[in-house]
Amino acid sequence: MMQILQWLMVLVLALLAGRLISRIKLPSILGWLIIGMLFGPHALGLMPQPVLDSVWYKTVIMWMQCAFGLMLGTELVWKELKSCGKGLIVTTLTQSLGTFFFVTLVFAIAFLLAGLPVYLAFIFGGIALATAPAPALSIVNEFHAKGPVTNTLLPMAVLDDIVAILAFFTVNSVVASSVSGGSVSLYMIPVMILFPVIIGLVTGLPAGQLLSRVKGRIQTLSILLAGITLTAGIGWLINTKILSGITLNYMLMGVSFSAVFTNMVSKEQLEEITACFHPVLAVSLLAAIVDLGAPLNYHLILGAGFYTFLYIAARGTGKYFGARFGAKAMKMPDAVQKYLGLTLLPHSGVSLVFTGIACATLASQPDLVGILQGTLAAAAVINEIIAVIAAKKGFVLAKEIERV
Repeated sequence: MMQILQWLMVLVLALLAGRLISRIKLPSILGWLIIGMLFGPHALGLMPQPVLDSVWYKTVIMWMQCAFGLMLGTELVWKELKSCGKGLIVTTLTQSLGTFFFVTLVFAIAFLLAGLPVYLAFIFGGIALATAPAPALSIVNEFHAKGPVTNTLLPMAVLDDIVAILAFFTVNSVVASSVSGGSVSLYMIPVMILFPVIIGLVTGLPAGQLLSRVKGRIQTLSILLAGITLTAGIGWLINTKILSGITLNYMLMGVSFSAVFTNMVSKEQLEEITACFHPVLAVSLLAAIVDLGAPLNYHLILGAGFYTFLYIAARGTGKYFGARFGAKAMKMPDAVQKYLGLTLLPHSGVSLVFTGIACATLASQPDLVGILQGTLAAAAVINEIIAVIAAKKGFVLAKEIERV
């Protein structure tokens, strides 16, 4: 109970810090991140590591990750996606795989000059291509962003997650087979994507049927909360009982769940559903961002070395110009070509998860683990602060937020 009270206290402080930060024209998420770091295990410790590792905390965060997936899934209206589907897919590939190849190339050159194995560069590239959707989504939610950049970013966050899983785990498995002799089997990679989609499909169909018939906020919210709980619960059972040792993407489950019922209800009903769910979404995003900040060690900023700044610069370049190239090639709106890349810079949550997996793969090479861990941990702190400001600037330049 004391742990729960401590966590709730941190959330309240994060909310207050976010409002304070917003007064100086910065996104509230920056205040949430700072409070997460300040009260995490590396600073004041109001959310110590035992809390972050506890079953109740992981269960709550798992549920909330599934919940904020609804922000993405409710944007996946099939009729609207068909008009920009090809451009969306091509731009996702150019910005994600473009980042992978550029970061890999830059680090391959650096590691060759330093006498380090080149396969480490592929791991850096595999980690770099992923985008953490929660920071950009919180900015969209806070400032009510609307326009072509927002409309492209939301479905792209889903596709980007899928590409990241495929690319990283493929690279990690290939490296593991030659270095440590074990990792996620290649055949398991598509399973990690298909299972969340199937789970969402199974729970989304009955939810869609119920939502299309009921009226009223209480009934609607009850169905949504029950659907999310069921979706996350099935995911947890499969994670622990069937795919032991592999973590499924709960946000992807929430996306799939909501995408199904989104295409089963009318436009007017969908607007009522999203309005009804907005308070839950706001709390879920707040908790997710605080969770993102808690493991970040701000002390690492002082110890950041050459590889950290090389990583941030190479990843930022790959994301920005990869998105710009794809959007221009597909003749997407001018604002998308110029500013989409800025909204894709947030990264830390995904990078830390992938880093942990890669470090386990390289356990027999402690020197390489030190380089990977030190570089990515420092980059997670520095990049997230820069990325949040850059992401908001992207929406401002694209003229898609109602207030600055």
